[in-house]
Amino acid sequence: VCDLAAGSCPLTHFQWQSVCAGEGAQGCYVPARCFSAEKFCRHFSHLNKSLLPLFAVMNGNDYIDLAALEVFFSKVRLPRGCAAGKGGKHVRLQGLLNWLGGGGGPAEAIDNVLKYLKKHQREETKELLCASMEDYTPSDVNLEDFFQTGKYECEAARKADLPRWVLDALAKGKLAPFISDALILRSTFLHVQVENMQRPSAHSTALPIRQVIYGLLLKVSQNAEAASPSKQTNELPLVCEFDRLQKTLKKTFVQAASLPTDFCDDHFPLDKLTEVPTSCRQMLLLETLGVKMSLLESIPSHLQLPVAVTCYWICCSEPKVKLHQLKALLLMIVSGELHRITNDPDLTVLRAEDDSIAYNEFLKWKEKKLQNKDFDLDAAHSFCQWQCCLQMGLYLNQLLCTPLSEPDLSRLYTGTLVHRLYQELKSTPSVENLFSFSPKMTQLYQVLLNTVES
Repeated sequence: VCDLAAGSCPLTHFQWQSVCAGEGAQGCYVPARCFSAEKFCRHFSHLNKSLLPLFAVMNGNDYIDLAALEVFFSKVRLPRGCAAGKGGKHVRLQGLLNWLGGGGGPAEAIDNVLKYLKKHQREETKELLCASMEDYTPSDVNLEDFFQTGKYECEAARKADLPRWVLDALAKGKLAPFISDALILRSTFLHVQVENMQRPSAHSTALPIRQVIYGLLLKVSQNAEAASPSKQTNELPLVCEFDRLQKTLKKTFVQAASLPTDFCDDHFPLDKLTEVPTSCRQMLLLETLGVKMSLLESIPSHLQLPVAVTCYWICCSEPKVKLHQLKALLLMIVSGELHRITNDPDLTVLRAEDDSIAYNEFLKWKEKKLQNKDFDLDAAHSFCQWQCCLQMGLYLNQLLCTPLSEPDLSRLYTGTLVHRLYQELKSTPSVENLFSFSPKMTQLYQVLLNTVES
């Protein structure tokens, strides 16, 4: 449908066992099949290539499912396909392609479809068909420029009237889609995890962090704080959040936070955010998380953000975090650090032998069968809250141009591991000494624990 310039080679049609010798300097090759839109259209009565998007839309895709079109399919007499097919969907696909191949372009084909519908359905159906077909229009973004020089230009970005640094960061994945949703759509979707559906959504704990993100994105008036309550409601921008309420979806309008200005003359304008001093950006991040930088100075830089988020989680989560949950989380973070220093080939720090011994002992512990296999839903809910806080802490840190180092998420959190550590700590407190063979890891665990407890 998208008419790829070099065609499409499905992996299922590669004859991997039949490597052939090429002619001359070509070397060897694997026989495969290449499908092109041109040959596809030729097969179906020389179908007009511009009708392929209409064909895709009429069959229903991930974005559109037009019930009105069932009326068309029930009334129209579709030609039989060239091949026998397997009946059902295949017959409809082949019949529709042959019907569309009868001549004419998209406009004429749409009019022919609408003839079969009731008059009151025609206009809305036409609009939906045309809008959905436009989604198949090739992007005007020059991908070659983007991958070679990082240059990103597109019509949608120009219309959005966003600062250049935001556009570049979104294109390079340095800002999450959550940010563009809040900025352009003023609407965000909060994904549900495996959590206790009887309790408030795990995302509710991170609401104050999201409000600061919205405040940065939507340029909250600096005078909004001083305004009367009724005026505040009118002046503060709103973002529509979709979240769960028990097992149903709930839409809530959330006010953006008015940002504190007592510690920084710069009022965090979005277009000049990259020019705001790092100390001010860092202070806003840490003030949102309720932590002072002096508390984090003993923590390795790449773990400062997770520790700050953990402090926030302990203060804000409901129900309150249990000590075993905190210890399990910190032990899991330490295990990630131990994995990093014993497995990273590029690490400049020399590995100590006791770290390798400690890591091997940890692996042996992981292989043992867990005595208590009961799933603790409340503990799972609490760890979900931590993940929600970390996610929004990361997004805020990225939006503020990373005043704190980004952690390596792949080594930071493992759900099954943190649950197992929690279960074992309840029955076997000695698990807290899991890394006793490594003085460095034992010290790191104590530093993390003392920092969060203080």
